[in-house]
Amino acid sequence: MLILVANDDGYTAPGLEALVEALRPLAELFVIAPETNHSGASNSLTLHRPLSIHQAANGFNYLNGTPSDCVHVALTGMLDRRPDLVVSGINNGQNMGDDTLYSGTVAAATEGFLFGIPSIAFSLEEKGWAHLDAAALVARQVVERAIAHPLPGPTLLNVNIPSRPASEMKDMRVTRLGRRHPSEPVAKTVSPFGDQIFWIGPAGKVADNAPGTDFHAVADGAISITPLKLDLTHSEQIQATRDWLDKS
Repeated sequence: MLILVANDDGYTAPGLEALVEALRPLAELFVIAPETNHSGASNSLTLHRPLSIHQAANGFNYLNGTPSDCVHVALTGMLDRRPDLVVSGINNGQNMGDDTLYSGTVAAATEGFLFGIPSIAFSLEEKGWAHLDAAALVARQVVERAIAHPLPGPTLLNVNIPSRPASEMKDMRVTRLGRRHPSEPVAKTVSPFGDQIFWIGPAGKVADNAPGTDFHAVADGAISITPLKLDLTHSEQIQATRDWLDKS
């Protein structure tokens, strides 16, 4: 079995190292990650400059591109056989609700899913790597289950893990994505040369954390597992759009 491992925090991130160590006994691993942090890169691909790959002393491959670049290049230009699983993380901070649209961690797993490979993204609730050992243990358990009992068809799972010791975690729960309010306003400043500068504001507060959501599960100390899909078609509006087109 071959598992492709990626992330968005960069190849030196503790979360990547912990994930690799947790999965090493389960399969052959191929690790490729961005050279620098690419949090918030979403599913972007680098199309207007060449990409270069290097290998770190620990055997990790790193690329001067995005998380999606990493998985795409590995699948189309580096590996001589198709991986059985693509795994991304462990991210330094949660990826729940609307955040999944921006997440480079989820994007790396999504790239594997687009190639028809079962893929899993792992994120740790709070930034700072607290209880990373417990999160790595959870990641191993989820991957073990995915190997022993594959879900039907290509699957994309988004897993968020509470920042707690293993002894304080509750069960694993299948969840839906919650929702956030819009982000906080941008921060404005001026450069030494008089140019106006904007910093994107922090994520907004949680708007939907009802039971059954990823936000609710993690706040309750449970591991959230959300199956994702990529069909953006708003099926409920198809007929309304037809009617709109037919209006004279």
